[in-house]
Amino acid sequence: MPRVLNLTGARLHADAVLTCDAAMTLHRPGTVDIDDDGRIKWSGPTGDAPARAPGVEHRVEGLLMPGLVNAHGHAPMIALRGLGEGLPLHRWLTEVMWPREARLRADDIVAATSLAASEYLCYGVTTTCEMYFHPARIATALRSAGMRGVVAAAIMEAAPEWLGDWRSQLDGVARFVEECPSDPLITPMIGAHSAYLVGDDALRAVGDLARLQQLAVTIHVAESAHESDSLSAAHGGASVPRLLADLGLFDGVRVLAAHAVWLDDADIELFARHGVAVAHCPGSNAKLASGTARVRDLRTAGVPVALGTDGAASGDDLDIWEEARLAALLARLQADDATALQAADAIAMATREGAAALGVDAGTLAPGRFADILRIDLRDPGFVPHLDDADLLAHLLWSVPRRAIRDVWVAGRHVVVDGECTTVDVDAAAAAVQATAARIAG
Repeated sequence: MPRVLNLTGARLHADAVLTCDAAMTLHRPGTVDIDDDGRIKWSGPTGDAPARAPGVEHRVEGLLMPGLVNAHGHAPMIALRGLGEGLPLHRWLTEVMWPREARLRADDIVAATSLAASEYLCYGVTTTCEMYFHPARIATALRSAGMRGVVAAAIMEAAPEWLGDWRSQLDGVARFVEECPSDPLITPMIGAHSAYLVGDDALRAVGDLARLQQLAVTIHVAESAHESDSLSAAHGGASVPRLLADLGLFDGVRVLAAHAVWLDDADIELFARHGVAVAHCPGSNAKLASGTARVRDLRTAGVPVALGTDGAASGDDLDIWEEARLAALLARLQADDATALQAADAIAMATREGAAALGVDAGTLAPGRFADILRIDLRDPGFVPHLDDADLLAHLLWSVPRRAIRDVWVAGRHVVVDGECTTVDVDAAAAAVQATAARIAG
């Protein structure tokens, strides 16, 4: 039986440790010390490790690196996976997604989120930002799976009737915040759907609540080419970023803009000036033919860019590795430049930069950060050949499959053991989601 290693108060030795700091430092061999609170106490070359270990010592084979960060997801939409194949965004939403979502029940959310969590964890995703209804149910499922979640309670004016108007939805956000004020795994957030489904008054109120409660806000921005046409016409030709800025949403609020595909130079400068981060979802955007975000231009301007899977209904799988590969490929095609986004950049977007965009203490193996750690099998053929550290980093992005992710820890808790998620009853969750999908199809 695979050995469960809970790492709180322990020292972990490995063949290699990739810290994912700004220099993408790789220690071979490397050591990580974890304190009793599930945070990293020290990491570095094994030969430089402090003389006194924090507790029990474990030796593991392979590469240790930070857990991955999904900056934009809708986990319950795993119950709608693959539906609406071949439809463009607006028809996909109005004809397929929204009618079925209106039939979802609160209990459906837990099973769907649990199934999504098991998939995330097996892909090495240890932190996810989830925008959806029933945030308390999402938090319950993520917490049970031992996964870190930034849970954005969704606000939208064209919502199912049972949600109530936007004012009652904001009251629900306040209640959700009260429920998890000091939860080590769950961080509350406001998820304003978009400027086209959340009106001006509601967006002003979202900004006011975010400032009052010191909450971050995530919002879909410029996902498709023409979603802003009517908004722009009603606001003197202003783009969606300009509109959001004029409504005060960027004033004293940390904002994460999901997708952000159709931005001009002025929009990018506006994001940079206000510290707005972007959750780039290349797989979903490509599948729905929504376009390709200007990742290199955003990063050059100083805009933090993280990676997102979007929901399983549009992204289908929940694999941030795939998003990182697509991000690099599409950035190079868009720029006609093979240097536009390097392997190290894409891995940083999936780890350190994703954590920074969400404001969580993760994404690097550095003192004070959560001990959210992956163990990757360096014996996998995807690593062959590697002659130097640059090869290893390139292979990690381009050629290493999911099967190489053998173990995953969140705050030192062993949640994936030898490739299997141990915190979710996957068969039960899958059966429940299958039943949900059949019911809401009607």
